[in-house]
Amino acid sequence: MIVSELARYLRANRRAAVRDLAYRFDTEPEALRGMLDILERKGRIRKLPAYTPCAGGCSHCDPSTIELYEWVDATDPVAPTV
Repeated sequence: MIVSELARYLRANRRAAVRDLAYRFDTEPEALRGMLDILERKGRIRKLPAYTPCAGGCSHCDPSTIELYEWVDATDPVAPTV
């Protein structure tokens, strides 16, 4: 997997947890964090604060263990406004 695939996925899905990304791309979370750091430094994504609820709403996960990232690239015409 390369960073551009990860970026395409986040752009299409707007928000994702590291655990879900690891499952989707069959990649270790630590390897993903390196790629997520690159996208974050470029201003394309941001890490959401701890305890931010995921979109699932099932309450099965401990909120303190969920790492969520959100697509925020300002050059993307459909990016959410902050």
